[in-house]
Amino acid sequence: MVALAQAAGDAGFVDKLVIHSPSSGALLGEAPVQTAEDVRDAVARARKAQAAWGALSVRERCHALRAFRHKVAQHADDLARAVSTENGKPLQEALVHDVLPFCDLMAYFERRAPGILAPQSISLHLMMQRRSYLHCVPRGVVGVIGPWNFPFSIPIGDAVMALFAGNAAVIKPSEVTPLIALQAKALWDEACKDEPRLHPDLIQIVTGRGLTGAALCTSGVDQVMFTGSVPTGKKVAVACAERLIPCVLELGGINPAIVTADADIERTAHAILWGAFANSGQVCASISRVYVARPIAEQLTARVVELAGTLVQGDPLNADNELGAMTFLPQIAIGQAILDDAIAQGARVRCGGTPNGRYFPPTVLDNVAHGSRITQDESFTPLLAFVPVDDTETAIRYANDSDKGLMAYVFAGDEEQGARIAERLEAGTTMVNNAIDSHGAPGTPWQGVKQSGLGQVHSAQGLRDLCQVRHVQTRSWLPWMSKELWWYPYSPKVYGVFLQAVKSLWGGGGVDRIMRAIGK
Repeated sequence: MVALAQAAGDAGFVDKLVIHSPSSGALLGEAPVQTAEDVRDAVARARKAQAAWGALSVRERCHALRAFRHKVAQHADDLARAVSTENGKPLQEALVHDVLPFCDLMAYFERRAPGILAPQSISLHLMMQRRSYLHCVPRGVVGVIGPWNFPFSIPIGDAVMALFAGNAAVIKPSEVTPLIALQAKALWDEACKDEPRLHPDLIQIVTGRGLTGAALCTSGVDQVMFTGSVPTGKKVAVACAERLIPCVLELGGINPAIVTADADIERTAHAILWGAFANSGQVCASISRVYVARPIAEQLTARVVELAGTLVQGDPLNADNELGAMTFLPQIAIGQAILDDAIAQGARVRCGGTPNGRYFPPTVLDNVAHGSRITQDESFTPLLAFVPVDDTETAIRYANDSDKGLMAYVFAGDEEQGARIAERLEAGTTMVNNAIDSHGAPGTPWQGVKQSGLGQVHSAQGLRDLCQVRHVQTRSWLPWMSKELWWYPYSPKVYGVFLQAVKSLWGGGGVDRIMRAIGK
């Protein structure tokens, strides 16, 4: 996928990335590998532009950012084709998974960011003469390190959320798919010509490999948003901890689905099919392992196998095709090793199973042993494991038996029962009778637990986390008091007053009687 050209001295950087189509192997273009000095320069330019941007009101920023949304929507087909060509996903997925949710995210926060970031009053229960409130202040410059599986919606979406909060953003796209980020930057620059409050330097792109991403973490940015592997995410966390700056990490998952005996077989089969095989399984939220009630296990498995046989795999730019090529070719070997391990432990391949060059067919296995690699390791390939279980408690125990916890799924005829099961699953998000598209709902948090990450993106809290939330307290009345009672000088008399207050209020007396009187 990525050919590395001539090395540049002993600094560890190389001159350029050479990008080929994952589906055809055709040369698509080149991108420079930028040095630590290049990254620092980009951060400095972004910081200079951020000063004026951060001084605008939230409402002004939201109005100005519409110009970029309009530009993206007007070029939706061009962007979808660029994503499909560079990433290898089907054209419809490039539009529906990358471009459409990005436009919706922008429209969502354009309307809601002023309210989300408005000052919030704090009700004081004791010092009632005072007024406290929280206000949101931009952090400055946010570094965004993006993945190759959603090369537009994730890094560009994270960047515009940083802009809504008043920051600038420096994006380091994946070395596997850098060209779409450069195309997005060109659209941003065009939008800046239409809207004078926007500035080209508010979004910077720095291309390169891991060393460039590491340089971004140490370049003086005020926050880092990273999407990628657990080992790299831990390195990002350490770099940020050493600088006492926050980071948001989304590190993938090995996501379970629990299917109860009363689940709707047809809806469940279609949901699992799409949840497992969209983007050829190269989705951190993909359904990887299905713990299905034994009485319906064969019926459900057979229906998924039947549906998988109807999927058309081929040229991603052909709008009729439903599975494209694998984006990152080394991932095929990882998937094959996980598949081989499952077979060695008694799993049966019901369909697929043999990669064909750049294409990995949708592969369904049953008779899978829980604990084999396919139930423990994220393959990022279209592998789907069915594990029959005798009861819901076993399914919950197996589902939680993982060091990751990004997404989980429950399929149940009784949705209230499904929700009760969902609440017991160790995942940042659990969906009931649906699959993988929670990331496309900007009002909901996207987050992981355990080894799946730290922090969250999207949602009101995700936007606030891109700010420093600061506290202000003022005195709103009692201006006649020259000093507070607990200020100097101290005395036995004042001590006695406070001691009596503690005993009367919190020693089983006053406060308890008051709370009982008001029914709390």
